[in-house]
Amino acid sequence: MSSAALKGWSRAQMAARVAQDIPEGAVVNLGIGLPTLVAAHIPAGREVILHSENGVLGMGPPPAPGAEDYDLINAGKQPVTLLPGGCFFHHADSFAMMRGGHLDICVLGAFQVSTRGDLANWHTDAPDAIPAVGGAMDLAIGAKQTFVMMEHCSKSGESKIVESCRYPLTAAACVSRIYTDLAVLAVTPQGLQVIDMADGLDFDRLQALSGVTLLPPL
Repeated sequence: MSSAALKGWSRAQMAARVAQDIPEGAVVNLGIGLPTLVAAHIPAGREVILHSENGVLGMGPPPAPGAEDYDLINAGKQPVTLLPGGCFFHHADSFAMMRGGHLDICVLGAFQVSTRGDLANWHTDAPDAIPAVGGAMDLAIGAKQTFVMMEHCSKSGESKIVESCRYPLTAAACVSRIYTDLAVLAVTPQGLQVIDMADGLDFDRLQALSGVTLLPPL
């Protein structure tokens, strides 16, 4: 069943939903793509220290139009702002932070996530695809929690949440939460627990659009 006719959360709403679950004082890496949107939706008054793998700590929201400084960018080459106390540093130091367990949360995009939290986000095995692992392996293993932010279904209507990933893994059993345009799911030993759903979506419809058996909201 396709999700094309279903209006779920917009990308901005997805980013705001992820930001809602980031606690005060957390050090968080925002991966390339959808996760970069989270920077604009950190709740007012909440201190979250944003990290970018190219060597930035203390990023703020995106700059106002016309105020961009392309000497200050994130890992996706998008201009960013720097909050008071923020800094930038060598790429190697950034990866030492990632690999050393110094990040509380990383937010990554994905091609597929399995029921046990396996992550596939760097290659689809398509003949013309360009592998793009970047720092995802380091982040997925090094961060204390990995959040995935992605569309629930592919362009062809297939669920990106699967029993077992068909694509090469970035890391095994690393994902703790999945945020899609339709729902928020927690990866638990019992299975994928529905935490939240987009307005107007009921559990039966969400289940029909998912490639795996889900646990209903508590």
